[in-house]
Parts: sequence; C-alpha cells; structure tokens
Amino acid sequence: MAKLSFPGLSEYELVLSRLGEKTEEIAGKAVYEGAAIVADEIRKGIEGLPIVSGFGTEEKPLPGGVTQSQKKGLLNGLGISNIRNDYGYINVKIGFDDYNSTMTKKYPNGQPNALVARGVEGGTSWKQKHPFVRPAVNRSRKAAEKAMQEALDREIKKTTQ
Repeated sequence: MAKLSFPGLSEYELVLSRLGEKTEEIAGKAVYEGAAIVADEIRKGIEGLPIVSGFGTEEKPLPGGVTQSQKKGLLNGLGISNIRNDYGYINVKIGFDDYNSTMTKKYPNGQPNALVARGVEGGTSWKQKHPFVRPAVNRSRKAAEKAMQEALDREIKKTTQ
C-alpha cells in the first residue's frame, strides 16, 4: 500500500478556513473598489454633458444634453448601492437616486434623476440621445478589473498572514 504525506497540510487547511470565513468580506471590498472606478468615470461623463435650454418637440428634437439643474441633480444623485449577495454573486449597483430641482406639473418635487439619466442615455421623442453611462463603463472596465484583482490579492495576503 502506498503512503502519501503532505508536510504543512494543517497550516494550509487553516489558511483555507480563514479565507472561507471571510470570502464575502474580501469579495465585497474588491467589488467596491471596481465600482468606485466605474462611478468616477460615469461622473466624468456627466460633467461632459452639454447644457441645453428650451423645449424640444417630436418634429424638432433638442440636441442631446441636460439643463444645468438636471446636470447638478445627476452629479448629486449618482451613487453605489450596498453590497448584495444574490445566490453567491457579490454585486453592487451604480445608479441615480433622488430628484433634481427642475419642478414640473408632473413632478412638483423635482424630476427623478434616474428618469433624466435614462432619457439622456437613450433619447426620447423630443430629445436626441447622448450616451454617457455605457461609454464610461466601457472605458473603465479594464481599470476596474485591475483594481479589483489588486484588492483581492491585498485582502487575501492580509488574511493569510
């Protein structure tokens, strides 16, 4: 009968046990670091949106852009949600919350920032689209992945020492 032995196996088991206990915490830190990079790039996209004024129609739509108060609302409303564990997938959402200061008959408390962002990103019947989220995500993907990998490596090293 052959005999197999692994020197240091108990130490290896201990390291794996520590990592198993902190998996969600470690993954969460990495996801937040990646999300912060993407959110910063989206913020740059918002800052680059052109300012428009007036009202468009279906026959003569406005060029893509936002009013000054809409831009301010988008910048203030951009955020990252809390960590969620969806059946083993650790994720966060980057999105828009709250209302801007543009009061209308339909929105007496101000327009929802999420509605404004969707209208700018995809356009409407009276306003041309001016995408700023999707290009920002595409531009920041590699940097976010790299930051997440570095965060994982750093947290794993911290946990295993």
